Amino acid sequence: MRCIPAAAAVLLAGAPAAAQQSRLEIGAVGATSDIALFIADRKGYFKQEGLAVNFVRFDSAARMVAPLGAGQLDIGGGAPSAGLYNAFARGIDIRIVADKGSSPPGFGFAPLMIRKDLVDSGRFKTFADMKGLKLAIQAPGSGAGPMLNEAAKKGGLKWTDFDKAYMPYAQQIAAMANKALDGGVVVEPSASEAERRAIAVRVAGSDEIYPWQQIAAILFTGKFIKERPDAARKFMRAYIRGAREYNDAFDANGKLAGAAADEIVAILVASTEIKDPAVHRGIAPSGLHPDGRNNIESLRADLEFFRMTGDLEGDVRIEDVVDNSFAEAAVRELGPYVKKAR
Repeated sequence: MRCIPAAAAVLLAGAPAAAQQSRLEIGAVGATSDIALFIADRKGYFKQEGLAVNFVRFDSAARMVAPLGAGQLDIGGGAPSAGLYNAFARGIDIRIVADKGSSPPGFGFAPLMIRKDLVDSGRFKTFADMKGLKLAIQAPGSGAGPMLNEAAKKGGLKWTDFDKAYMPYAQQIAAMANKALDGGVVVEPSASEAERRAIAVRVAGSDEIYPWQQIAAILFTGKFIKERPDAARKFMRAYIRGAREYNDAFDANGKLAGAAADEIVAILVASTEIKDPAVHRGIAPSGLHPDGRNNIESLRADLEFFRMTGDLEGDVRIEDVVDNSFAEAAVRELGPYVKKAR
């Protein structure tokens, strides 16, 4: 069995390797944006492609970079970050191959949250009041940084006009509760939990602050692409089928509704740490392109932001890191997406 880093823990187990032609080790953060992976697994799409998958849990996508580069993982899923681009610049061959989470209108699953007492007291009223606050993102060079910067720009501020803190989402909620932190970019379901506990107020969703941002992506290692291209193609077909099932579950108002939604919520309950179906129905969902298409313009803009902040260490172009060929091939084979009538 392949050695897995001590920081990781098994999230889900796929079908027995002996019954499959090819086994895949997939890094996941266990977020709702992993839904297409969960659907493809739970509905047997990976198995139908002759794949046995093993999901390995990480607390951030940044921690996947080393095991991806070492060949301990074949596939990863998380935010495109400065760390990913820096690894690529150092010769670690990791490619962005498909959308895993974005913010089209109505899908603001990574909102800016501000401590409730600051809102109630009038200290925070508009984006301009971010000035001087201590605001958190998950890590330096993470995808939440560009989104927080866009919020600051809406208030006429610069990146240097407020203090930054770096901590996981769950720790952000605890720090706001203790008044050690004024706010931050928090993903679902942590954002809804902060609201439920009256710790923080949702100022605006990521879809309002930075529409269509490419927040998360599917990553392939260069070794996986070169040595197992057939498995890579099979994975992408199953993944795109999962993404389409997810899109089918939304009604015209962008809400999980109907029989298809019941199935998706049941998969989220089975596959994540949130076991209350009502929570999954109530949170702001993540956007997921039914063809796996990445927003290249967003990725390019965020790369330039990392360059501006000094988090980018090498000379990297988005065109060198993104490989859309697997998603495009899957769409050709599956046909154009047509939303199912429910």
